[in-house]
Amino acid sequence: MNAPYDGDRGQGAGGAASPGGPPVPPGAGQDGSVPPDPYLQHAYEDDPYRAQDLAAQDPVGEALYDRAAHPPPPPGTYQEPGPLYQQPPAAPYAPDPRIWAQTPPPEPAGPSRHLPYGDRPATTQFVGVDALVTQASGDRQEPDAFAHLFRDQEGSGKPPVPPQPEPAPAPAPAKGGGGKVSGLLKSSALMAAGTLVSRLTGFVRSLVITAALGAALLGDSFTIAYTLPTMIYILTVGGGLNSVFVPQLVRAMKDDADGGEAFANRLLTLVMVALGLIVAAAVLVAPVLIKLMSSTIADDVAANSVAVTFARYCLPTIFFMGVHVVMGQILNARGKFGAMMWTPVLNNIVMIITFGLFIWVYGTSAESQMGVDTIPPEGVRLLGIGTLLGLVVQSLAMIPYLRETGFRFRPRFDWKGHGLGKTVKLAKWTVLFVLANQAGVLVVTQLATAAGTASGHDGTGFLAYSNAQLIWGMPQAIITVSVMAALLPRISRAAHDNDPGAVRDDISQGLRNSAVAIVPVAFAFLALGLPMATLLYASSGTEAARSMGFILMAFALGLIPYSVQYVVLRGFYAYEDTRTPFYNTVIVAAVNAAASALCYVVLPARWAVVGMAFSYGLAYAVGVGVAWRRLRNRLGGDLDGAHIVRTYARLCMAAVPAALVGGAVGFGILELVGTGALGSLAALICGGVLLLGIFFVAAKKMRIEEVNGLVGMVRGRLGR
Repeated sequence: MNAPYDGDRGQGAGGAASPGGPPVPPGAGQDGSVPPDPYLQHAYEDDPYRAQDLAAQDPVGEALYDRAAHPPPPPGTYQEPGPLYQQPPAAPYAPDPRIWAQTPPPEPAGPSRHLPYGDRPATTQFVGVDALVTQASGDRQEPDAFAHLFRDQEGSGKPPVPPQPEPAPAPAPAKGGGGKVSGLLKSSALMAAGTLVSRLTGFVRSLVITAALGAALLGDSFTIAYTLPTMIYILTVGGGLNSVFVPQLVRAMKDDADGGEAFANRLLTLVMVALGLIVAAAVLVAPVLIKLMSSTIADDVAANSVAVTFARYCLPTIFFMGVHVVMGQILNARGKFGAMMWTPVLNNIVMIITFGLFIWVYGTSAESQMGVDTIPPEGVRLLGIGTLLGLVVQSLAMIPYLRETGFRFRPRFDWKGHGLGKTVKLAKWTVLFVLANQAGVLVVTQLATAAGTASGHDGTGFLAYSNAQLIWGMPQAIITVSVMAALLPRISRAAHDNDPGAVRDDISQGLRNSAVAIVPVAFAFLALGLPMATLLYASSGTEAARSMGFILMAFALGLIPYSVQYVVLRGFYAYEDTRTPFYNTVIVAAVNAAASALCYVVLPARWAVVGMAFSYGLAYAVGVGVAWRRLRNRLGGDLDGAHIVRTYARLCMAAVPAALVGGAVGFGILELVGTGALGSLAALICGGVLLLGIFFVAAKKMRIEEVNGLVGMVRGRLGR
């Protein structure tokens, strides 16, 4: 068994060996007894130095402590220490209830006994709740425990590096620039205001035209001639200009060294040359074009003569339409959206003045009973020159806006090898797209003029169809077109950067934001179409006005798929995919033409055009289903469909009771007061106020976020 270790045996004091026995401690007496050590008294009791000096808590400091300089008190005189922690003295006054977090009093400068766990009062930071909340979102940089080693290594053998000046802070953004969303809302609001004024003046223009020429064969003849240039323009270059060239201009601005100015000059020169040739050819074959538009008018000698004369005055407007659109797209690519929406107002004003002069000279249609065989040549010349002058003024008004952006037009004929070939190839499918669309329009034009002549009633022909469609299309042009015109450059940039998520979000935003206005207005047309038409077109006669009202009601709900289709197709154009919209439009045109022909055969002549109006919306409902599925696949299988469908469904649920109540009140007032101007105005105001009020209350109760956002924005604008 091993003996316990008892030190270095055989060594005494001074290292002398001590044979046998335990070692003798130093200072021991002859008998080996050791006197008591005065430093060992109270060894297991409280150390007085521990209570007097906080440094004695450190074991290193304890070993180095100089006890000779601080001798202990004599035995028996040590006083027991009191409690370490005591309650602070009571305050003489009650705490102030208004101050919920008072700052604690400062700690003494020396060592403190009131801070446990070794806290030092000089480094203790008192943090209030406000400071915690303020600093919670900030990224706090933790101190690096090895930073001193890095500094030591940096300083060894290297000259000191002078401190680098801190970069100047970025300038604060200007007030009012709320980022992409606020910029989009501002651009959309500017365009919506311009489009609203343009559409309102266009309304007045259609009212004056109907009052001057009536809603019979003479009115249909002018409408055919006035519509013909627009159809030819859209068939030739209009579709490509409106959809394909905006992405191309945006890319030229980003990639070209001159900001796309040379590309824009080449494009404008090419369009002017092409349209000049198209106008010359169209004027020569005007009788053939009238025959294609309406066999009924072409077979009537007097109506054909008037229509061909009107057409030859109107066909040169094709050139100015194209120039206006190209200039507007150049401005849109440079972030200037207002001019393209405001300049059509000038065209409408010129035409209003022109037809106003006609009424001032010859009277209204109801007063003069003027027809295709009694209208004087001077009257035809006045209307033709005024119509052409309106488009000339509209296109020339774009020049100051272009000069303001720094763009100067210089004709350039170096078209080859500068990207226009790619643009023309893309526009090929857009032209086919428009061709398919206009093919359906041609069928409807032929059938509508034939039905109007066969019915023997005013307001059942093509002019009534066009007037009702003009009213019906106003919300689409004011809301949807304005929103998407501001979104299209952004969608094009996202598609160019291969960011399908951004494209999907922008399309979803455009659909949901436009639906807030499109859905209730569509139900308003269904409920109040009759008083609306009888108020606006009362000058053409009660019978014609009521017929237009029924056509407007048939158009009504088709506004929803028509608006959705417009937004969805912008997604394909952003990816420069014009083939898919073409196939989709072929489907829409085929359904529209087939359903319209069925209505012409099945329904009585007086109601055939009403059925054609309903067929128009039905065709777009079919087209939306096809386009939606294809765009969803293009964006990776996600088009935010659940969110969009839920928004439209809830908006329709809010609009149905509103339309029932508003429509019942409107029809009741018409029965009581009559279908004159006063009764129609009262029915429209009372029914419209009830419809919109019930809709917004229901939408707010259903917590439709887009409606609440719109109301909040309007209230913010009003300062309430």
